Amino acid sequence: MLGRINSAAASAAGKIRSTSVGNLGARMISQLAEPREPQVLTSEIPGPASTSALEKLSKIQDTRAAAFVADYEKSVGNYIVDADGNQLLDLYCQIASIPVGYNNEAILQAARSDQMATALANRPALGVFPSADWAQLLEESLMRVKPAGLDMVFTSAHGSDANELAYKAAFMHYARTRRGDKMFSAAELSSVMDNQPPGAPEVAILSFAASFHGRTFGALSTTRSKALHKLDIPAFPWPRAPFPQLRYPLDKYSEENAKEEQRCLEETERILRTNAIPVAAIIVEPVQSEGGDRHASPEFFRGLR
Repeated sequence: MLGRINSAAASAAGKIRSTSVGNLGARMISQLAEPREPQVLTSEIPGPASTSALEKLSKIQDTRAAAFVADYEKSVGNYIVDADGNQLLDLYCQIASIPVGYNNEAILQAARSDQMATALANRPALGVFPSADWAQLLEESLMRVKPAGLDMVFTSAHGSDANELAYKAAFMHYARTRRGDKMFSAAELSSVMDNQPPGAPEVAILSFAASFHGRTFGALSTTRSKALHKLDIPAFPWPRAPFPQLRYPLDKYSEENAKEEQRCLEETERILRTNAIPVAAIIVEPVQSEGGDRHASPEFFRGLR
């Protein structure tokens, strides 16, 4: 039985490999060209093909948030193509996760490499069993664009996951500075299993009004952009500080904006000093995107630091 399963799996994998990596991949790179402008073929979106596909999908997956069904084999550059052939300028970009566009030639070539296949097939636990070339890969990628003064890297799956890891690192650092070199106490080891202090200490992350930091459990407690993201989900009692609401044009309202930023800094300082739960870290966006394309000056961020 196992032999038949393995044989069938190998046969299926061979078919998938020859289709998607061979013919399809070559067609993607050689024939796709970004449209000059959007083209809508149906009277409404979703069109009949998307509607039919969504009806089928809705029987096994919640589709209430789905706008249409995409044809990713035909999407290219900044344009997403739906199942009905509509070519749409995509400002969503898969929640801003594909900044180089659809079916980017360099990304496709990397995806078909042996290196990518090995990583996907073996799913390494990099903290425990890093690959022999992992240091080189980091040096040639992330370390080339690292901020000045930051010499270590911790990889994660996505943005919200990265924030979760940062929160945990901040909490552990905060606790370590207070514990010093002492080992975990018996009270800590016991109480943490009941989610109680001192093992699970009451500390917080401060975020800003209208911010978005993800929708995983911890990150959601720092997201402040839309109530719909947070409703019905238990949250940590973490504080929120005001983010400057600047007026434009900046040169016309420079005095008013400086006062607004100073107000926000003073309120942040007040929260840090008086919040009932100690604040272990602050998270802030250089530009609030989901919060409404809201900016602050370099002086504000320097003052915040």
